[in-house]
Amino acid sequence: MAGGGGTSAGGFYTLNGTVGQHDAGAPMFGGAYALTGGFWALLALQTPGAPMLYISKSAGTVSINWQNTSGWILQQNASLAAPANWSASSGVTTLNGTNYFNLSSPSGSLYFRLKFQ
Repeated sequence: MAGGGGTSAGGFYTLNGTVGQHDAGAPMFGGAYALTGGFWALLALQTPGAPMLYISKSAGTVSINWQNTSGWILQQNASLAAPANWSASSGVTTLNGTNYFNLSSPSGSLYFRLKFQ
């Protein structure tokens, strides 16, 4: 953990400090949880048999890619508090067995998942 920040709490868990600083070090694992340092860190929960979803950011563009595996579609939602609002992401392209979705200068929060049809 890096210095600064504040306190976050929920349920049985409390975290003091700053999460996501570039100097936070190597990923930390415990049980079903993982914490990775960096401002664009990713909490990854892998569904058995699903392709891994990769998200990266470069020069204002967020890029999402995953192996083109039959039956899996990319969905997005602006709020995890609204589970009924997941919708298919439009503009997905496929090249050499990999699916790509790019967002230029996104604002606000967006959450992504792969869903089996």
